[in-house]
Amino acid sequence: MGGEPGGRPRLRTARPLLLVVDADPERLERCETELDRGFGADFRVRGELTAAAALDCLRRAHEWEQRVAVVLVDHALPDADRAEVLAASRTLHPDARRALLIEWGAWADRTTASAILSAMSVGDINYYVLKPWIGHDELFHRTVAEFVQEWSRYEVANLREVVVIAAGNSVRGQAVRSLLARNGIPSAFRESGSPLANDVLKYIGEPDPGAGVLVWMPAVGGAVLHDPTDAEIAEAWGVPTTLESEDPEFDVLVIGAGPAGLATAVYASSEGLRTLVVEQESIGGQAGTSSLIRNYLGFSRGIRGSELAQRGYQQAWVFGAHFVLMRTVVQLEKRDGRFHAVIGDVGDVTARAVVLATGVAYRRLDVPSLEKLVGNGVYYGASVSEAHGLKDRYACVVGGGNSAGQAVLHLARYCKHVLLVIRGEDLTASMSQYLIDAIDAAENVSVRASSEVVGGGGDGRLQQVTLRDRRNGNEETLPIDGLFVMIGAVPGTSWLPDEVGRDQRGFVLSGSDAGVSPLWHEGRPPQPYESTMAGLFAVGDVRCGSVKRVASAVGEGSVVVSQIHTHLKVSSDA
Repeated sequence: MGGEPGGRPRLRTARPLLLVVDADPERLERCETELDRGFGADFRVRGELTAAAALDCLRRAHEWEQRVAVVLVDHALPDADRAEVLAASRTLHPDARRALLIEWGAWADRTTASAILSAMSVGDINYYVLKPWIGHDELFHRTVAEFVQEWSRYEVANLREVVVIAAGNSVRGQAVRSLLARNGIPSAFRESGSPLANDVLKYIGEPDPGAGVLVWMPAVGGAVLHDPTDAEIAEAWGVPTTLESEDPEFDVLVIGAGPAGLATAVYASSEGLRTLVVEQESIGGQAGTSSLIRNYLGFSRGIRGSELAQRGYQQAWVFGAHFVLMRTVVQLEKRDGRFHAVIGDVGDVTARAVVLATGVAYRRLDVPSLEKLVGNGVYYGASVSEAHGLKDRYACVVGGGNSAGQAVLHLARYCKHVLLVIRGEDLTASMSQYLIDAIDAAENVSVRASSEVVGGGGDGRLQQVTLRDRRNGNEETLPIDGLFVMIGAVPGTSWLPDEVGRDQRGFVLSGSDAGVSPLWHEGRPPQPYESTMAGLFAVGDVRCGSVKRVASAVGEGSVVVSQIHTHLKVSSDA
């Protein structure tokens, strides 16, 4: 059995490749030296002077099933040569990180800047890397190390912190993998009965789970879980699923741990408010499923939604915020100026103010034949963990928002073809331009406008999808292996007390909308994010009239804290 240090199972023993292409022999040697110094123990470093040699290297690595982690290409190569190398690395090694090598100060050159921006906009590169100008160039090392870390998260060959073993068509197995991905927990999937799964089972001394699911956590003491619930997985990983303190009284109760809820937790706890966050599914909400968010301030080469969410979670935790995950607030009422909430399987808590940040869910297709295949080729949301399984297959994404665009581009790295289906005439009204440009440039992506999914099916797994043209009613059935539905926005607010005003679609009224509601009974106007129930605030996607963007949600979550302070002061003075 091949193994990691200590005998742990792994897929391949050959070291992954770091490839650098530079026509200048002296600069190429410097890059090779720096790469070998920083990464030579775990990676093979190879330098090539010409595009032809680099292409040959990439093709041989593909033929021999060798892993390529990072490809660095000199921006000074002829345009055609540079494009050919980047295209080959993208096609043959879709998990590899790709970057342009540029000289210090070259960003001021318009031609160089244009090449970088153009290559990033269409997904040819992930970013640029400044060439090392001295020995032990730590900036160069750090940039490449970040690329390596990003690559390692997608590389299926690596032994991960969590290993999931289940049948390939196991709905529960897929749900567990999705849960781990959405919560930013690195994991690897081993199909039951495969040599890889058998290696793991032999190492840990466990039988094949058959129709069940086995979860092994080598990073946290080697815990082995048989058919675990979501809460059991979270607890084994060290995620809080119950109150860590015996004191059930809080200043602020935040319901939902998406971008808005996490921002509220960070700012409230940093300002001394005792804060509790309750999340029923995964940290990050819908944003946490995004494979790459490129237009969030401060992350110039983009960031995965789950990583952004994990950073927010850790930041709030450092400030002292309390979290209860995988649990649901099942009842909320206000008595004697305080909010009383019941958390399922946890108990009762009280708070002086409540922030509702529950976000929205995607609307169901209402196609019975497809609903039967949820988890077996049909997914609601961007199931990033399924992309590898669709290599060289056909995928379809339904939806016209940014999340749908990000899912399309992620799937396009692996799939033979990705079809984007939208109800509108084009994408301009609902999707950011940088995503539209990248979709237009992707050769294996097409857009079907003014269309909707009306049917589909398969023998135990999705095999086909039927589309209807909304303009003429014509229907067409296409071979599709993976369907990702990301349409509509349904707020889960039916559980709220009647005193909380909502619009016809269920979004929570706030500010001036709440002030004109007959449910508002205070002798003052409500604050901008305050609902018709004084002291209960709504932020993010669940709020009526909100802008459906991550940055907007974070902004609302931070701003609402000042309104909470005002509410607490007024309540204390009353």
